[in-house]
Amino acid sequence: MSRLEALKTLPRDALLLWRRSLTVRVLLTGVALSVVVASSVSMVAITQVRDGLISERQKSSISQATVGLVSAIRIVNSLPAAATTADRTAMVEAVVAAVAAPAGTSGEFEVLLLATTGQVSLGAPERGTNQISDQSVTSVLRQAVISQEAQAMQIGTLQFLDGHSEPGIIVGSPLRLPGIGQYELYQLFPLADEVATLSLMSSASAVAGVLMVLALIGTSLLLTRQVVRPIQRAAQSAERLRNGRLTERLAVRGEDDLAKLATSFNSMAVSLQDQIRRLESLSRVQQRFVSDVSHELRTPLTTIRMASELLYASSESFDPASARAVELLQQQSERFENLLNDLLEISRLDAGAVKLEIDDVDVKAMVSRVTESLESIASAQNVKVESVFCDSAGSVPCDVRRVERIVRNLISNAIEHAQGQPVKVAVAGDENSVAIVVRDYGSGLQPGEAALVFNRFWRADPSRQRTIGGTGLGLSISLEDARIHGGWLEADGEPGKGANFRLVLPRRENVEIVSAPLPLALDEIDTWLEENA
Repeated sequence: MSRLEALKTLPRDALLLWRRSLTVRVLLTGVALSVVVASSVSMVAITQVRDGLISERQKSSISQATVGLVSAIRIVNSLPAAATTADRTAMVEAVVAAVAAPAGTSGEFEVLLLATTGQVSLGAPERGTNQISDQSVTSVLRQAVISQEAQAMQIGTLQFLDGHSEPGIIVGSPLRLPGIGQYELYQLFPLADEVATLSLMSSASAVAGVLMVLALIGTSLLLTRQVVRPIQRAAQSAERLRNGRLTERLAVRGEDDLAKLATSFNSMAVSLQDQIRRLESLSRVQQRFVSDVSHELRTPLTTIRMASELLYASSESFDPASARAVELLQQQSERFENLLNDLLEISRLDAGAVKLEIDDVDVKAMVSRVTESLESIASAQNVKVESVFCDSAGSVPCDVRRVERIVRNLISNAIEHAQGQPVKVAVAGDENSVAIVVRDYGSGLQPGEAALVFNRFWRADPSRQRTIGGTGLGLSISLEDARIHGGWLEADGEPGKGANFRLVLPRRENVEIVSAPLPLALDEIDTWLEENA
């Protein structure tokens, strides 16, 4: 198998493994739950810590910004109004220095003093600390400071002139400088410590999550060993019990629920063993009784048959009443013989004493032979038998006598129930199997009768007279013949729409059939027959 084909079948194989293995389901479910729990706990913890850190940092930033603004206002009030460019520059630098003085050069926070556009006299400077870039302040924040004429705060990114950036909190306040105009004082507080704390916590949470997942995997493995393994052993023992090993038992360990399960299983196995042995004994007695009675009846039946045939040969010289009596004797003795033959066949099938004589048989030729042999019966019933053969039919390995008997039973039953309507026989095949369908358009089957038709001596309408004189065992024998060939025999029907019987045989011996070349449902087979007529 190529790598591409392996990848294509991977999802199907994975789904099949999931459906069939309780261990895989327990392990994967445990891993999934542990990942979800670990991720959820980590996210909640990190989110709460992050929100707490940012909230505290916002409070401290606003507090420090307020102190810086007060310092700036104090400096502005202590200086005379700026009259020259040098005075304006000195005032701006004094304000920036006063506000930044608590931070020094440690980088605890940065300061930007920006001139408000349209409200500053010509030549007014702008200043910042530690190469902080005015790109750090967004237009949204500036607009908020200008329009509200009050302190405003925003969490953003601090941009520096050397190209690097970092997250931070920016607090802006309006500030008027005498002789210069309106300015905006921005104090920018880096969040480097908070980011480092969150990074450390994320790493710790990831490690804790991995450890939690490993712990839950170990727990799942332990549970699998303690719970799933005994269940698997019970399933294996049940399978061996189903296959005929009636002495199979489970080991009982401890007094827990699994021990109770093993005890109940063993009690069930003992009960089944006793019941099966009693049924086998009864079945053997019944089979032997049927076989012995059938054999014992053969001798007197042979004598009766010989006498009836002798009388029937001379029936022309009898009066009408006696001739009719001889005719009835001949018919019923023949039917009695057929019934005995079917009972012997049933006993052999029940005893598993059937030996198949396998040959490679042409299916179309076989069906044609059977159809021709039933032409006289069909004509007597005013029924036309139509055949549809596909070139794909070919041949199958089978016991031709038994398969011919199946086809004969199906066609003769269809003729009897056709009520003057045509009977259609279709044969088609594929690479794995060959199907033979017999469709009639007579009285049909009531709901639920499609399975009952194969029961021994079952009749859809007990009051209905048989016109062909079957024994009531034909379909049950046909079903067993189909099964010992590894095939299917199924029925479908509806009241007033007729019935459809489908026989499917494998192309090769000991190969399981998974699909049929012909449909079973009435509407589907009718469509197929119309398309292939």
